[in-house]
Amino acid sequence: MSRKAGIRDVARRCVTVPALVVLIPLACAVLITTVALAPLSLFAGRRERGWQPQRLALYAVVYLVADLVGVCAALVVRLRCLGGGQRRKERLVALNYRLLARLLGFLVACSQRIFSVRVEVDPLIPRPGTRSPDGMVVFARHAGPGDSILLVHGLLCDAGLRPQVVLKEFLRWDPCLDMVLGCLPHCFVPRHADTDGHTSRAIGALAARLRPGEALVVFPEGGNFTERRRTRSIRWLVRTGQLRRAARARRQHHVLPPRMAGPLAALTGARGAGADVVFVAHTGLDHIDSPSRLWHSIPLRKPVRATWWSVPARAIPPERQARETWLTDQWSRVDAWIAQEWGEGAASARTASS
Repeated sequence: MSRKAGIRDVARRCVTVPALVVLIPLACAVLITTVALAPLSLFAGRRERGWQPQRLALYAVVYLVADLVGVCAALVVRLRCLGGGQRRKERLVALNYRLLARLLGFLVACSQRIFSVRVEVDPLIPRPGTRSPDGMVVFARHAGPGDSILLVHGLLCDAGLRPQVVLKEFLRWDPCLDMVLGCLPHCFVPRHADTDGHTSRAIGALAARLRPGEALVVFPEGGNFTERRRTRSIRWLVRTGQLRRAARARRQHHVLPPRMAGPLAALTGARGAGADVVFVAHTGLDHIDSPSRLWHSIPLRKPVRATWWSVPARAIPPERQARETWLTDQWSRVDAWIAQEWGEGAASARTASS
């Protein structure tokens, strides 16, 4: 890390940590207010069927408190691992992964109780010790609030893998995430376009250094799926002369066309490191694409369903153009699985209503 980057990190945390401390009592006040006003809503006949205000306020308090505890724990871990040497660096990484696992486990457990989140994965996630000894690159669909938390939790806590996440740079403003991931292999993607290829090279380097028991997590779409973003992405492909990709994207109704630079760099690194590629598709949170839909979706009435499949490193095409076509084909498979799930859901709803 450069000295300039270190100064920026310190300056940012001098803002985010005090802001976190201020937000906690505010969130507690909102929670107390919503609970106190609940009887009035009952008397007025306006009771929310899902107790949405209370659930949202409670989770906000839980998340903020967990964030503050995580910041304090991350600081203690850093103090315990002061000094140089490879052994101390490895201990710092191990302790931060342990801390991340506990925080994610706590947040997922609270989500299950507060929002009735249920996750069904088919095929089941391999238990630690039963997976391939090589590292892997995980390409996952990005749709709905909290899907990345559930994914990383599944990799770390269920599969026993050490995830290395590619995520947006604005998430640095979460102080706990900033401090914990700052000690782990990761890549923050800046908001501006990667014109100089720096981000792509960083992603490729992470993939090339993958070791057994590690997983590089990439969201090829670059953001949560919404119809508006899908339309905008197709228009951009047309405007930049990528007509074949635009035509393919029009036939994919449940995913955004993958941004190629970062994923292709990850595939190059994965092929060189002998790392397999895993694709993850899910549905159940994708309809929550606005505050109003979030409000009306609480608590969740259907489980989050997910599937995955693995492609060995030797099956990754060596040429860039063939690799781009191959990735698009795999993404079409993600879209087809979601379409099938939505079809089954619609059929179940019609059966239940008849």
